[in-house]
Amino acid sequence: MLKQDYLIELGTEELPPTSLKKLRDAFLSSFEAQLKEAGLEFDGVEIFAAPRRLAVLFKNLDDTQKDLPFERKGPSKKAAFDACGEPTKALAGFMRGAGCTVDDLVTIDTPKGEWLMYQGMTKGQATKSLLPLMLTEALAKLPIAKRMRWADRRDEFVRPIQWLVFLEGSTVIDAEIMGVQSSNTSRGHRFHCNEEIEITNPNDYESLLQKAYVIASYEKRQAIIKTNAQKVAADKGVTVIIHDDLLDEVTSLNEWPVALMGQFEEAFLQVPQEALISSMNEHQKYFHTENDQGQIQPHFVFIANIESKKPHVVIEGNEKVIRPRLADAKFFWDTDKKTPLVERLEKLKSITFQKQLGTLFNKVERISNIASQIAVNTQADLETVQTAAKLIKNDLTCDMVFEFTDLQGIAGSYYAKHDGWSDEISASINEHYLPKFAGDELPATPTGITLAIADRMDTIVGLFGIGQPPTGTKDPYALRRAALGVLRILVGKNIEINLHELIKCAYDQFDNLPQGEAVIEQVYQYMLDRFSAWYSDENVAPSVFQAVRAINPQQPCDINLRVQAVSEFLQIAEAKDLAAANKRVSNILAKVDALPSQEVNETLLTESAEKALFEAIVSKKQSVSDLVDQAKYNEALNQLASLRDVIDAFFEDVMVNHEDDAIRFNRLVLLTQLRQLFLQVADISVLQF
Repeated sequence: MLKQDYLIELGTEELPPTSLKKLRDAFLSSFEAQLKEAGLEFDGVEIFAAPRRLAVLFKNLDDTQKDLPFERKGPSKKAAFDACGEPTKALAGFMRGAGCTVDDLVTIDTPKGEWLMYQGMTKGQATKSLLPLMLTEALAKLPIAKRMRWADRRDEFVRPIQWLVFLEGSTVIDAEIMGVQSSNTSRGHRFHCNEEIEITNPNDYESLLQKAYVIASYEKRQAIIKTNAQKVAADKGVTVIIHDDLLDEVTSLNEWPVALMGQFEEAFLQVPQEALISSMNEHQKYFHTENDQGQIQPHFVFIANIESKKPHVVIEGNEKVIRPRLADAKFFWDTDKKTPLVERLEKLKSITFQKQLGTLFNKVERISNIASQIAVNTQADLETVQTAAKLIKNDLTCDMVFEFTDLQGIAGSYYAKHDGWSDEISASINEHYLPKFAGDELPATPTGITLAIADRMDTIVGLFGIGQPPTGTKDPYALRRAALGVLRILVGKNIEINLHELIKCAYDQFDNLPQGEAVIEQVYQYMLDRFSAWYSDENVAPSVFQAVRAINPQQPCDINLRVQAVSEFLQIAEAKDLAAANKRVSNILAKVDALPSQEVNETLLTESAEKALFEAIVSKKQSVSDLVDQAKYNEALNQLASLRDVIDAFFEDVMVNHEDDAIRFNRLVLLTQLRQLFLQVADISVLQF
């Protein structure tokens, strides 16, 4: 067996820039998994991804699979030969199937007697014969949202395939993928070097492409972009702001990145900076700049995919492109300011929120009512909340938001401030959309917190109420995100509010939801499910949340404290035994319909172990109850952990199912009190270890 370097490059039309990184990772992952399954080892791997290519280079990869021994059991020796010692039909058929002769067979002893077996070797396949199949498999499994066809072929891929490099050392591996025959020729930059590049050695791939004005390595291209963008910005005395998502997209758009600096008129700085940033980042893929005080500057960095001999012409062209976008933003800003935000409320009557749930105006009224009822919980000023509620959706009627949809809320905050509203009211218009995604910041002001909760609860209850909950992967109204947003706010801001009552408050704002009051419990359970998913993402054991959920606490911030306490309890030495004991108690009590008394009769306690358990319960009852009242669940569980020995002794020395009814019932009452002691925090009987 020899080692070889293998190169595979798939050349295409320009790949989707927002998907390139994901396609690259999946491409490599598929190959690595398939090679491992085939038993082929390699010393190193390099992955390449550029706008028009995906490539992988395996260094010192086995050129063939190892021969693997196998055993195939044949007929019994008794059934294998006739009286004359000749092979029977059974043996002859086995040998034909196995491709062997009598001389190749061995005899083995089994509990049923002597049996014949063929011990052979499976010949390993050549790597060059396996790789084309692996490539086909890798391409089929790429995460492509929408595939396309081209020419007259029925093959489907993310973009048309133009060339295929397939090398084992210097030798071309014969393969055809989607109608394209393999070769050793790649292609250079579409403009700088629009010609075929012959590759005779896989290890020369990257350097040859670089000579052809293609930086094939995604990471190296990204580093060049970041370094050069920072340099041209520093030369101008400003700081370039580079966000990871935009950096990834720009990296995926360029083969030969060249950083250049453009500028625009300072008059545009009168426009809210978010609109300017949106114009540059989202629409033109430019990086905006700031000064030392974090204020946006009239300069931007863009990445050209060519190294022009006249860079000033490229710069002027990009400045010419961005100027109308910024002029539009300024026009919208100036025009929108002419109509006070509060006067736009009536326009919401013409905008449908959802056909069965009415207009945005109807939604605002419901939000206002919900927010008014929970303001005491969020410590928000009622009048401020009611005023802000009439403003939070009004920017949806503005030209700025119509053109820059990602500015909803942000634009409203600026317009409110321009109209003279307080900082809290202005901030709440943007804050009521927070958090927008996992890990996003939470609203900061009491008014913003209140409206953020009210808005989401109206949406969740309304959609569930008309029978449109999320199904599978479909969640058109982002109800999962909305539910998690409410929970994150309630927990993150430590807001003491009953979740069931909050849902009912939202439900009461609707006149006639088709699902009726059943929707309250449906939404409640759904939000608990989202809570469970949240904790799973935080690597909290599922049984921990289940233990808390079993006792049905209804304040999310309280649920969170209990979950954290039980999660810590799970780690202590006594936890496993106490959970097992609680499960045993639960199973015993589940068979009892009713007890004649809820109080333990001390005179019926005959065994020392049950007396000790009773005394331990009495000694802990008040202190545990006090700790639970103070939400000190960690301390409560630590105190309960000290009961392990007396509980173990009870089950070892005491028979609960005593023949005397009075003694049996008394012991069941004792176990009931023990169970209730733990249930003040959680049902630890469901914990799994």
